[in-house]
Amino acid sequence: MALFDHPEFADHERVIHVADRDTGLRAIIAIHDRTLGPSVGGCRVYPYASDAEALTDVLRLSKGMTYKTALAGLPFGGAKSVIIANPADKTPALIRAFGAAVDELNGQYWTGEDVNFGTADAEILASRTPYVLGRTKGEVNTGDPSPFTAGGVFAAMKGALRHRFGSDALAGRRVAIQGVGNVGYHLAKLVIDAGGAAVVTDVRPESADRAALLGAATVETDAIYGEDCDVFAPCAMGGTVNPDTIGQLKAGIVCGAANNQLDVPETGQLLLDRGIAYAPDYVANSGGILNAFGDFSGHHDVEAVWRKVNAIGDTIEAILDTSARDKRPASAIADEMAEAILTKARASRG
Repeated sequence: MALFDHPEFADHERVIHVADRDTGLRAIIAIHDRTLGPSVGGCRVYPYASDAEALTDVLRLSKGMTYKTALAGLPFGGAKSVIIANPADKTPALIRAFGAAVDELNGQYWTGEDVNFGTADAEILASRTPYVLGRTKGEVNTGDPSPFTAGGVFAAMKGALRHRFGSDALAGRRVAIQGVGNVGYHLAKLVIDAGGAAVVTDVRPESADRAALLGAATVETDAIYGEDCDVFAPCAMGGTVNPDTIGQLKAGIVCGAANNQLDVPETGQLLLDRGIAYAPDYVANSGGILNAFGDFSGHHDVEAVWRKVNAIGDTIEAILDTSARDKRPASAIADEMAEAILTKARASRG
């Protein structure tokens, strides 16, 4: 696999391939940028079709983490890791072997929950390395990040509604949620509790059924794109917002929790051309890392975290207002904001 010529390589500082003979571990850790501080980013477990597919994902995700922490105002750089495996084959021994690789980086990389890697896995990881976010049994316990991630997406959604309709009221609004795992489920509950209607889908029927108990309607996976709704919320894997699916969307807003929602950066322009307001994913879904900062700092003020999480809506509204005024994609504007923060930090560092 070529790295330096890879289309998703963005001057990453380190890309480390990890293998363990005893457990069968195969993983990739990508550290994108540590200008603002040690790198952070969750670990996802996924049965990628190929090593090349895993590399593409981890490169994109790690860059997104750099931008996420920059715009969140956190003293972190961006990174990500992927374990190439079926989640059903995940074992404590495999997680500890991955923990050994994280530990060897001596604090350059902190990791935690992500797709198919939950709080129980984080605690197993913490038995091998201290560089873990989202603890539930440590001296400082920030716990499950999913309610904070969902809360940030909900705040972003309200910011997008203010931009488009002049009001962030959910009453009378319908939200189509693609993926109702931990974050998507919490998001559906927030929408319904606020008086909105939710229609959901998930590749796991049990997850959709759980959301149905909240009062959400359920549809088949491919039908979610064409739902008559105000907001389309991608909360599963990335790349689901693309030319094919955009042609099916009836929503005027795209705002969800998934990372890398756009298949390629140019898709941001397609959304703008269609008149669809897009809440850049790494801004909308930054609630989890805002909460997890307590594991790093040793101090966890939940009320202060929620104030920052709720402020995500103001950031999204400002980005969308700028996008509409300048007729430029919201995704490009967010990227430029993050790069400006990094450029200033590099200049001050000399």
